[in-house]
Amino acid sequence: MSKPLTLDQHLCFSLYSASIAINRAYKPLLDGLGITYPQYLVLSTLWEEDGRTISAIAERLALEPSTVTPLVKRLESAGFVSRQRNKNDERQVLVTLTAKGQAMQEQSQCLGETLIASSGMTVADLGALNEAVKALRDTVTDRKPTA
Repeated sequence: MSKPLTLDQHLCFSLYSASIAINRAYKPLLDGLGITYPQYLVLSTLWEEDGRTISAIAERLALEPSTVTPLVKRLESAGFVSRQRNKNDERQVLVTLTAKGQAMQEQSQCLGETLIASSGMTVADLGALNEAVKALRDTVTDRKPTA
């Protein structure tokens, strides 16, 4: 019988705890910007492609629309985005960046700089790590567990 893995030998725990550590490093910066990490992620999807629906934002973030809606409402209240019903399909809500939301993209560059500085890794090493983690995510997402 093999010895059970320690917590630090579990890849899932390493990824989870690394995510928490990064969020802790980002928190003071995000507080200064007046947004939360989940709100930052919503803004990031709109910086990739503005004018997305709530459903498209949710899909990009691998979340449920019911989770994204309150984030978007708070971003709208803070003046970062605007929401409007799709004229062609009233069930869809289109979310677009305001000038304040567009400006936040440049203001939030400090997050990447902080990660580089606090990680002790090169930009190339962080990029390679990110590619490996994304490949793992995509493979696990695409494969169905066997019974």
